[in-house]
Amino acid sequence: MPESAPPHQSNRMSRNLAEWLAYQERVNPRSIELGLERVRHVWQRMGARPPARHVITVGGTNGKGSTVALLESMLEAAGRRTGAYTSPHLLHYNERIRIGGIDAADEALVASFERIEAARAEIPLTYFEFGTLAALDLFARAELDVAVLEVGLGGRLDAVNIVDADVAVITTIDLDHMDWLGPDRDSIGREKAGIARAGRPAIVGELDPPAGLLDALDARGARVVRAGADFFTERHPGGWRWRHRDGTVLELPDPALAAPVQYANAAAAIAALHATDAAGTPLLAVDSLADVAASGLQRVRVPARLQSLGGDPELFVDVGHNPQAARALAAWLAVQPPARVHAVYGALADKDVAGVIGVLGPHVAHWHLAGLERDSPRGMPVTALAEHLRHVLPHASFDQHDSVAAALAAARASAQPGERILAFGSFFVAAAVVGAPSA
Repeated sequence: MPESAPPHQSNRMSRNLAEWLAYQERVNPRSIELGLERVRHVWQRMGARPPARHVITVGGTNGKGSTVALLESMLEAAGRRTGAYTSPHLLHYNERIRIGGIDAADEALVASFERIEAARAEIPLTYFEFGTLAALDLFARAELDVAVLEVGLGGRLDAVNIVDADVAVITTIDLDHMDWLGPDRDSIGREKAGIARAGRPAIVGELDPPAGLLDALDARGARVVRAGADFFTERHPGGWRWRHRDGTVLELPDPALAAPVQYANAAAAIAALHATDAAGTPLLAVDSLADVAASGLQRVRVPARLQSLGGDPELFVDVGHNPQAARALAAWLAVQPPARVHAVYGALADKDVAGVIGVLGPHVAHWHLAGLERDSPRGMPVTALAEHLRHVLPHASFDQHDSVAAALAAARASAQPGERILAFGSFFVAAAVVGAPSA
């Protein structure tokens, strides 16, 4: 049964952040409950203050976190006071809410949760909904110029969507969370289109978006701005070029983020900053956009997005967990200097494991498989993961371990200097690798 009030605490001792997070997991028996009515009602009880003067909402299957970070970095370079909300976190819950590039403090989060608890009364909120309301609450109190909000799941019925975005960004559409969003790219695209608003820009970052996305954006009356139709990218030695059909051309340095797909994420972020409101005014002036974008591209940092942790053999970690993300990893591996690749791989049970293995199989010499059932109720046991690997790649070389730590230790023990270790498959894998003592 859901809890209606937190357990009794001494008046002399406030609940700390860990206690609040544990409590939130018990308030609503469902870890995911899509729908806006409950969370909107609580937000209205809290005053429904706008989180910032301008709001950019970022949705899509992959690339959301990187695009949020790129926007945040560019806006900070422009001197705009910026808040960013992302999920899930890697090591610490505080990472989810940043103001001015600084993670929210425990005390600020606790105070916000207390306000949310007082407002919600009998309404059961999910863990994610508590976090979303905390972000909106803290942003509203910070007098922000811009809030950048990452959608958690889907778009139309995601808690973030209680806020009307001035600009919506939809990065990519691929098959993930199909139990919630639908069986194909068209269905998923229609759900993700729900973050767009009539008369306001909707940036589509994918060159070949599904018809379902475009049809839904058109039905909503959004002003669609498409990669490959309205803005373009051209790579060249020493950098790349962003070009808009209105004649704007930006000459830019390569992104600090390693994967080739980051050019598309960066292009979508720039398109969002270039987009105009109903009065024809862009979020950032065109004459400053080149310098701002260049600075943001060079300063941006996002952990566990093809992040190198150094060493020899060099260790890379990525949160990629679906076939589209696997294709991005394969594209990156294809242009690296030749080296034998050791994969440290774990997955959640609801992911397309066979699809991921099939994409990366040609690039991996040996698989170090890790069970994640200790990390999450949705974690796939290593025996099941091994069965998927045998089915897709009958002759694959692999070993299996009951934890990411053990799989990583095995990879480090067997990989030789000059070879490469790539850890991926889940935020749980990335967290274990980034948080490992030798990382």
